[in-house]
Amino acid sequence: MKQLLEAVRDRRLGIDEGARQLAALPCEPLGHTHVDHQREDRCGESEVVYAAGKTSEQVVAIAQAIVARSPRLLVTRVDGTTAAMVCAAIPAAVHHERARCVTWASAEPPPSRGDVVVVCAGTSDLPVAEEALLAARHGGAQVELIADVGVAGLHRLLARLERLRQAETLVVVAGMEGALPSVVGGLVACPVIAVPTSVGYGASFEGLAALLGMLNSCAGGVTVVNIDNGYGAGCAAARIARTVHGRAARKEST
Repeated sequence: MKQLLEAVRDRRLGIDEGARQLAALPCEPLGHTHVDHQREDRCGESEVVYAAGKTSEQVVAIAQAIVARSPRLLVTRVDGTTAAMVCAAIPAAVHHERARCVTWASAEPPPSRGDVVVVCAGTSDLPVAEEALLAARHGGAQVELIADVGVAGLHRLLARLERLRQAETLVVVAGMEGALPSVVGGLVACPVIAVPTSVGYGASFEGLAALLGMLNSCAGGVTVVNIDNGYGAGCAAARIARTVHGRAARKEST
């Protein structure tokens, strides 16, 4: 808003155009969608497009509206057809096929605002883990992925313990019986966000077994999101890490 008013003051932008843009600042109506351009000011990350249930044309229109005002874009749960259309409309956009996401950034990323590590139990959990990684990165965090360290081979996890203890927030993704977050929660001091996945055999009930296992974790400091909700976990992790990182930075400056 400040930049817009300065542009009108300096006559780089006409009054009519300035009024039009000012009216669209909080929420830009597209007919089918109201794009929230002030979300980053309120929440720390810009609006994210959830593509499931939307037409390809709607997703493209929303994405174009976001990139016109924001330095980055994240589209989640996007199919191949819609992803191709978004990438055609926004040439620098990148399709992350396994994560079912599309991302775009206008320039070099800003300085990191937190350290997040995403941990997943098995290779089959990678789609959800990578969605969490992209969501945390969209929220401004530095993110690292540690894959295939499930409890069936506990030595794999213990070999990465030093890195896990350095993180400001952990996202732990697992299917089957969902035991990994409890194990990690008993080894680290930072917040742990557990993500149950729908990976598993029949009695896993498409992730319900993992969800209930995580909700009943015996380790303190473990918070659980919904089944396959990598985006929600990554977003929450970035917010926690930003808070921790910001407080540490303020303490150093004083």
